[in-house]
Amino acid sequence: MRAYLRAMMVAGVTLGVAGAALAQSSSSPFSGLFGGGSEAEGPVDLDVRVAGDEDGLARQIRQTSLITGALNEDRTTGQDILAAARGDYARILGLLYDNGYYDAVVHILLDGVEAAEIAPLDAPEVIRQAVIVVEPGPAFEFSRAAIAPLAPGTDIPTDYDRGETAGTGTIRRAALAGVAGWRDFGHPKAEVGDQQIVANHDSNTVDSQIGLAPGPLATFGQLSVSGNQRLSERRLRKIAGYPEGTRFDPDDLETVRKRLRRSGVFSAITLEEAETLGPGNSLDVDLTVVEQKPRRIGAGFEFSNTDGILVSAYWMHRNLLGGGERLRIEGQVKDIGSETSDRDDEITIRLDRPATLTPDTTGYIETEAARMREEDYDEDRASIALGFSHIFRDEEDELLTADISMQYQYSRVFDDERQTDFKVLALPIETIWDRRVERNNAKRGFYLSGDLTPFYGFENTGTGVQTLGEGRIFRSFGAEDRFTLAGRVRAGSIFGSDIEDTPRNYLFFSGGGGSVRGHPYQSLGVEVIDGPDGPIKTGGMSVANATAEFRFQVRERIGLAAFVDYGRVWTESGFEGDGGDQTGAGVGVRYDTPVGPLRFDVAAPVAGETGSGVQLYLGLGQAF
Repeated sequence: MRAYLRAMMVAGVTLGVAGAALAQSSSSPFSGLFGGGSEAEGPVDLDVRVAGDEDGLARQIRQTSLITGALNEDRTTGQDILAAARGDYARILGLLYDNGYYDAVVHILLDGVEAAEIAPLDAPEVIRQAVIVVEPGPAFEFSRAAIAPLAPGTDIPTDYDRGETAGTGTIRRAALAGVAGWRDFGHPKAEVGDQQIVANHDSNTVDSQIGLAPGPLATFGQLSVSGNQRLSERRLRKIAGYPEGTRFDPDDLETVRKRLRRSGVFSAITLEEAETLGPGNSLDVDLTVVEQKPRRIGAGFEFSNTDGILVSAYWMHRNLLGGGERLRIEGQVKDIGSETSDRDDEITIRLDRPATLTPDTTGYIETEAARMREEDYDEDRASIALGFSHIFRDEEDELLTADISMQYQYSRVFDDERQTDFKVLALPIETIWDRRVERNNAKRGFYLSGDLTPFYGFENTGTGVQTLGEGRIFRSFGAEDRFTLAGRVRAGSIFGSDIEDTPRNYLFFSGGGGSVRGHPYQSLGVEVIDGPDGPIKTGGMSVANATAEFRFQVRERIGLAAFVDYGRVWTESGFEGDGGDQTGAGVGVRYDTPVGPLRFDVAAPVAGETGSGVQLYLGLGQAF
């Protein structure tokens, strides 16, 4: 028996298919390899064989095969397998073309019979074995790979070049890159105008010439809006920041989409370019949106065997006043059942207004009230802030933001039977540069943040500035990035004020799940303020933390981690004066969920005087 599909190319990309379904004979090259089908029930075995498989074609064929899809979906009747096999001829041929094989021969045998020989209505009831046999032949190379005209700065794939493998996928990518280059240069109606692709089967080469038609240079025309119901059209346009009248740039449309998505008001956003250019070569755009339900609730938790349980929940209202405003009320209760302190309660109310000042600037008002009952002091605190958050860059692999606010804070602290009031007017400034890949479970990239908080104290409260910086880095290696090395450093200091005159929540502690695992939460501080019964324990004027973590993905959803954490707190500014340090180490298990890994860590103290046995931590998301 000899049944095959053979690719043939002539002038102009003619992908011809020649097939023959011949009667089985004893001289068949496949005779004796495969037995006839059995009527007994059982699984279907799929075998993929590629002659001289140097490019991993067998793996690619298995992954793209319709037979593989049918088996994965448990569609194993004879009719199902036959239908998939007949569709696989063209599918496999397309894969071979993409890889530059144009003289390939493909056989698909079902219990030893060529699938092309079996009429669709004559499918056997049961098929035991499906075998895909491919003779790819030689890989064709480009004798010429030309594409013109090109817009300035166009990045054509490097494998579209003379001497490289002449796959149809490469030709397609080159054509798409050429069109994209002209669109990026302001020509929205660029297209492939002409193509001449000729294969020479004698020399196993392909002569490829692609002609591009850029079309005219265009500007953004009018934006038509539909679908908004509760959000006013005026505010929608303000949030979108559509650049009417400027030169066309597809990145600007993507920016419009991101702004609308960040508002949280919409569940679907569609931007559609007009089919033809308008007067003056202007391009109109149609925007269609679908609004989400206005209200949302959520919750989270963490657990430590010594610090107790942390439970948080929020209620959010999108588009509160019809202008995209977002009201979020969030409450947090922590140290429930803690061995070292009483329960802490916090509530935060925040109102955000997108597109304030600029489309990428969000204005907000935030107020917070807290009742903290720590091991060494009690604090009641309230604050109100007016601020702005601006996004400078928002890409898939990069986020650059800045936040500035004017904040008034009042706190009353009780420590060692003494009451102290703190009143400050502060100007917190925060900048974040996030270049992590997969931010919920980073494997590559880095994260940098810097906080600068100048504060002015009233009455007996000091005046100064708090600084805090943090850096994280992630590197992965191994098959499918199974191994990840993650590191974090954090350092901060307070300048200008004395420790006894500085608000207690501005001072720095170390210990716990966010800094040094294996030691209780905020267990490392300093004792320099005199109280009625001796020195009072508070946070220090400077802090430094470092963490090294090794993560190993065992299975698709299950991972392991080993880590070492270090922390030190100083009594004075600029990392000077007395202080203490602590070190903890442990292991953990991670289980991936759609919203991030579920984390369980076990840690113990390695050095320092604050440790108190093994610590257990359970939470959602990586430690950093």
